[in-house]
Amino acid sequence: MSKTKSAFFCQNCGYETAKWTGKCPNCNSWNTFVEEILIKGSDKGEKENWKSYAGTEKIKTIAISRVSSAAEERMVTTDAEINRVLGGGIVPGAIVLVAGEPGIGKSTLFLQTGLQQTNLTTLYISGEESEQQIKMRADRIGIANDNFYLLTATNTQTIFQEIKKLKPQLVIVDSIQTLQSPYVESSAGSISQIRECTAELQRYAKETNTPVFLIGHITKDGGIAGPKILEHMVDTVLQFEGDRHYTYRILRTLKNRFGSTAELGIYEMTSAGMRPVNNPSEILITQKEEALSGIAIAATIEGIRPLLVEGQALVTQSVYGTPQRTVSGFDLRRLQLLLAVLEKRGGFHFGVKDVFVNIAGGLKVEDPSIDLAIVAALLSSYEDAPINQHYCFAGEVGLSGEIRAVNRIEQRIAEAEKLGFEKIIVSKYNLARNQPGNKAMNKHNIEVVALAKVEELYRYLF
Repeated sequence: MSKTKSAFFCQNCGYETAKWTGKCPNCNSWNTFVEEILIKGSDKGEKENWKSYAGTEKIKTIAISRVSSAAEERMVTTDAEINRVLGGGIVPGAIVLVAGEPGIGKSTLFLQTGLQQTNLTTLYISGEESEQQIKMRADRIGIANDNFYLLTATNTQTIFQEIKKLKPQLVIVDSIQTLQSPYVESSAGSISQIRECTAELQRYAKETNTPVFLIGHITKDGGIAGPKILEHMVDTVLQFEGDRHYTYRILRTLKNRFGSTAELGIYEMTSAGMRPVNNPSEILITQKEEALSGIAIAATIEGIRPLLVEGQALVTQSVYGTPQRTVSGFDLRRLQLLLAVLEKRGGFHFGVKDVFVNIAGGLKVEDPSIDLAIVAALLSSYEDAPINQHYCFAGEVGLSGEIRAVNRIEQRIAEAEKLGFEKIIVSKYNLARNQPGNKAMNKHNIEVVALAKVEELYRYLF
């Protein structure tokens, strides 16, 4: 008979203790301990036996100078956006965690990714949907693949028995919160279950050099469900996000042991699955027949990818006692800062006006280089005078009203030129910071206008 015992786990960091305590000694969080039942005893030897895949190997210490340097080989997928966020393709033996809100399209994206890899034997493990449900979605995507296999199971022992028979080259698990190990006596989705199931899959991935994708749920606070240690165990963490009222989805890298964490993939959700968007700037800019006031185009950078986004502002006379400040996709405190600068440095009376700011396309932009475009849109709406549709902006606005330099200005200018803009308005200090850049910027077919102050911007535009 195996002994049964319970333990208390911190929901935040996964710290284990024998008795309940109010404050976690590891992460200092309060009231995060929950009790879970564990089984330890005679099962342990059996457990270790079936969890070994590649056989036992001798472990010995080695000098780092004797370790051979080699670039990791990557499995390049047919999806350019997946390749981008993973740093050039899937690394063999990597374990990747993908998290996102319910209904955002995680299962659709990775079912599609698996179906596209016709040269790999792919196993798709689902603990949430039946085979018929997955088949319906696969028919909608419309990709035929005889090397794609389905397994609807939640017991890890059953899963590994099937894996040993099939020997897949790619494994997708949807989702990690539904899996259950027979060696931990707690319900699926609990901290100990998530940690144990991930550890078993991690061991399998590393010993067999098979990449594993884990699809995960998120909590109401937006964090990945389960212990924080889950994010430490995996090699890559991807966040799939977007507004359900828009068709665009963003795949963002939060952690990557094999590449940059500044990467970003953009998809459009269609009836036939997720379509990679190669040139998102064209989609994010509204096509208009006539020039409208309160609209300015910002040359921003998401990760290391240049994007042109449309900033919209509406300034109206306040009909209530307290003027309203409403934003969508932009930081409200940043807007209040910009209004204070315009009031103090430019003499514009925004204190008696209602101000509404929106970033078109449902995007949330944190890049400070969008400041100049928002200021231009505010001034345009204030004066009710449209800005030329072929102008775009890239600059940060300081509290003294100066237009500050932004990074990667060359990429922003090149993106604006590619989309046919005639002028880009930037900070004068961007040109001064790299004097050779004057020549470099003159090589473009777009005119680069350098300004130093917000007052100069007003005089130039109006």
